[in-house]
Amino acid sequence: MTGCPKMFAVCVLLVWSLHHLHSQTQEVASCPGTQNSLSLSGSSEEWYNVMKDMYSGCKIVMGNLEITHMEHSRNFSFLQSIQEVKGYVLIAVNMFSRLPLEQLRVIRGTTLYNDRYALTVIVNCQKEHGLRELGLTHLTDILQGGVQIVQNRFLRYISLVNWADIMRDSSAEVKINDNGERGMCDESCGGFCWGPGEEDCQILTKTVCAPQCNGRCFGTSPSECCHSECVGGCTGAQDTDCFACSKFNDSGACVPQCPSAFIYNKHTFQLEHNPRAKYQYGSICVSQCPSNIVVDDRSCLSDCPPDKQEVDINGVKQCKRCEGLCPKVCLGTHTLHRQTVDSTNIDSFINCTKIRGSLYFLNNGIFGDLYRNISALEPEKLNYFRTVREITGILSIHSWPRELANLSVFSSLTTIHGRTLYRGYSLMVMTVPSLTSLGLRSLKEISDGSVYISRNKKLCYHHTVNWTQLFTGGRTQQRHQDTRGIKKNRPESECIAEGHICDPLCSASGCWGPGPDQCLSCRNYSREGTCVTNDEPMQLISLRGTT
Repeated sequence: MTGCPKMFAVCVLLVWSLHHLHSQTQEVASCPGTQNSLSLSGSSEEWYNVMKDMYSGCKIVMGNLEITHMEHSRNFSFLQSIQEVKGYVLIAVNMFSRLPLEQLRVIRGTTLYNDRYALTVIVNCQKEHGLRELGLTHLTDILQGGVQIVQNRFLRYISLVNWADIMRDSSAEVKINDNGERGMCDESCGGFCWGPGEEDCQILTKTVCAPQCNGRCFGTSPSECCHSECVGGCTGAQDTDCFACSKFNDSGACVPQCPSAFIYNKHTFQLEHNPRAKYQYGSICVSQCPSNIVVDDRSCLSDCPPDKQEVDINGVKQCKRCEGLCPKVCLGTHTLHRQTVDSTNIDSFINCTKIRGSLYFLNNGIFGDLYRNISALEPEKLNYFRTVREITGILSIHSWPRELANLSVFSSLTTIHGRTLYRGYSLMVMTVPSLTSLGLRSLKEISDGSVYISRNKKLCYHHTVNWTQLFTGGRTQQRHQDTRGIKKNRPESECIAEGHICDPLCSASGCWGPGPDQCLSCRNYSREGTCVTNDEPMQLISLRGTT
């Protein structure tokens, strides 16, 4: 890279060209990202494996990229493919020295950390280990939000980055504390760099442009402006030369909208079906939406609009206008102001049939929070959840009333969609000493995400469940759904010895608890969700072998 210009590294051109050729024939690989902030559940090893499954081969992170609580010896080479993050980037409480995020070009900041920052790098040091180089050598655009880089005592070179060239919003906060020994850029970098080598020179695509350029450029000449649909910079003036797209990426070309369902035939003066029609999925045009996302018109959505409800049409989840009143959809927890179900918000879940988002049950919600003057939750009020049939996010139970031995308040729950995940999980039940069974008798589908059920010392029956038949995302998504997180509950041998086994009328698919109404499916017949024998009157028989 000798003589590499400070404005645009020539070596980038080859990398981008190879990517462009590949993207012409294959839609951009995406992954969901996370929204865990600094919270930690499970071991560091489990979280590392979840990240590895999620981000391997991923180019666009549709949510947030959060790397937290990692040891210095971890191998993060699986992050090398990431080029764009839709939400925020959080790198916090780690001990490694560098992350391989050299290909990350754009942080869109559609969600911000602490409602302010698109990039946050905090407290990445412990004893002799810690972050020494940020290494975001291709980051050229932050569309919304600010930057916070503090309390990283080994980190160098951050003060040598021209953040004005990266930030779209000139008024956004840039909070930098370069605690490490100040470094020096290679002389070829022109004073701006991410590290000591000539390969670490910062790529400037904004502050060096000619006045005629409205945004980014690939040179200082007025003829070297990027296409209007580009963000972050470009290698040429065409819409196929963009580092990233302002609106949509259609097989490598940046376009203002995805190919529509109909096109106008100027010879017949009619609208005809467009064989190239695609759906909008974030900033990508895709030929079909992911299986755990709903389709509304030509868009892939995490949930239907208020005047529509989700229906399954030929195996595809679609939004259909309600006939009369729509089923009641309620906002879940784990948002800025609703971290957990508690006595102050429990009444908002009365008559809900669908939870938009996730449900978290934490200690300070179940047993109260003196600091915030929140009283303990009355256990009987949890019966409000008996009407809930769907959760679009995750169900996470970290705490539960001592009086309740199961989760039967969710006996009507049929589907956990997992459209947002917690470290790859969509069903979590952990460290609940009172649970003897799960009681999720109606649960038929976990659309995406794995299961984490751990350290429930009295819990039985979970080991009988054929979880694979509930998983649907593993067949179509990049990530793998698994049961590695089911562990350290009551030993199966103890459960069997005390008679905690499925009812004889249950099939081999298992059960959620004791009795013929807790079977995943029936050995013979089902009557209103309860398994029955062949001796039942014929008029009571429903479908053989199903619930």
